[in-house]
Amino acid sequence: MGGGVRQDQESGMSMGDRITTRRVSEGRSPFLVKSLAYAAGYALRSLAYASGYDLRSLAYASSRILKSLAHGSSCDFPTPDLNSHIDFAATIVPCYVCIMNVTQKIRIAAFAAVSALLILSSDVEAQREDKEAIYTKRREALVDNAIRNGGIEDERVIESIRTTRRHEFVPTPLRGDAYFDMALPIGNKQTISSPFIVAYMTESLDPQPTDKVLEIGTGSGYQAAILSPLVKDVYSIEIVESLGKRAERALKRLNYKNVHVKIGDGYKGWPEHAPFDKIIVTCSPEDVPQPLVDQLKEGGMLVVPVGERHQQVLYLLTKKDGKLNRAPLRPTLFVPMTGAAEDGRKILPDPKTVELKNLSFEEPLDESDHLPGWFYQRQVERITDPNAIDGEYYVRFSNATPGRGSRVLQGFSVVGKEFKSLEVSASVKLSNVKPGEKESMAPMVAISFYDANRKPLGQHWMGPWEGTTGWKKVESSFRIPVSTREAIFRVGLFGATGKFEVDDIQVKAIER
Repeated sequence: MGGGVRQDQESGMSMGDRITTRRVSEGRSPFLVKSLAYAAGYALRSLAYASGYDLRSLAYASSRILKSLAHGSSCDFPTPDLNSHIDFAATIVPCYVCIMNVTQKIRIAAFAAVSALLILSSDVEAQREDKEAIYTKRREALVDNAIRNGGIEDERVIESIRTTRRHEFVPTPLRGDAYFDMALPIGNKQTISSPFIVAYMTESLDPQPTDKVLEIGTGSGYQAAILSPLVKDVYSIEIVESLGKRAERALKRLNYKNVHVKIGDGYKGWPEHAPFDKIIVTCSPEDVPQPLVDQLKEGGMLVVPVGERHQQVLYLLTKKDGKLNRAPLRPTLFVPMTGAAEDGRKILPDPKTVELKNLSFEEPLDESDHLPGWFYQRQVERITDPNAIDGEYYVRFSNATPGRGSRVLQGFSVVGKEFKSLEVSASVKLSNVKPGEKESMAPMVAISFYDANRKPLGQHWMGPWEGTTGWKKVESSFRIPVSTREAIFRVGLFGATGKFEVDDIQVKAIER
């Protein structure tokens, strides 16, 4: 029945693991940072009241910066420009004091403020160095566990993943999750794709140093940053202005000089810079937009997820004699392409139904030898057995490396105002299953719920389990939050080792 831990999105990391990791990575002396910040702020305000007009605005500005740091110091890095503000305040305060005819009391207040500022600046820098070391270590682990083990072979792509600072493209509250192999929300109903998917799409394009690449869907800017050292130029279009501007600032700050960002509808492409050697689409249209076909150079390649809202296939298309030759790569799930592409979408989810596909795994493997209906498939195989619980097939998850992913996922539409719960059951079998690097890394069946803005609303699960068992039926009732609009069904080992077999999954939606 439901219990244990909450498993996170595409990673095998549990919520408990994420919290523990984040606390470890907070840097040193958060209490000291807070104390110094408040001390400096208090001294600056006292100095402002005592000395007059010129210093007052500076003191209040500095005080606000310091208080922001004090409140945020136990979460993650302060804003990128914090040190420059501190250095400015530490320099300008004694200058003002020197040129003004001030009393001994003001000088003491100024000395206290500047001393606290200097100590604080030093401690902030130490925290930043500690964090950078942790982030570097996590990137190395990501490359080893998710990128190489996931089958990525292009060393240039691997090196780009290894050296690109993904945490710089993730919202500050989620930076602790930046190097898990998982998608993360970035606001405005959009996400930053998982590192493996970014690496996989990049490798599929076969990027060359002379390539001019068009990206549809700038999002956070991470995909463009990965492409930047691999090609000549990246032209990236984002339809959401706030996201595009934020990504452009991040890319400029990190010195990606060959990335050019435009706010607009990616469906129309960027004809002023066409033709393009390669085109990469990081959102899903129902079909390939014709303007992109027109702007692709003869012999060029385009990688794009195409299909319905929750059932998509990633394709690699090559232009030959003006037409596209399609090669399916794998099932996937991306946010929909908005604008003209969404306005023209013919098939939309039915809010009155809840539909999942291939729950007993009887459908034949698709053209890319993947399970139809399921995406992010890792270390899973379809087993033929005339004695299967339902039909002649079931799936087996296998993993020999603690912490490595072994799972499948499926997205589906569910409207919380229409349905109050999901009745879920499955037949499962375990063989020598042991927890992963932490006890919370264990096999389970789980569903995560999201609202209309793709904000997580919670997760329910059956498991975790361990050991060896014969086939057994497990079942539970999962309550649906009223604001739910979509959900993700997850099955797998999630970092555990051994074999985990699953068949005859059933999901019944109960109306309100």
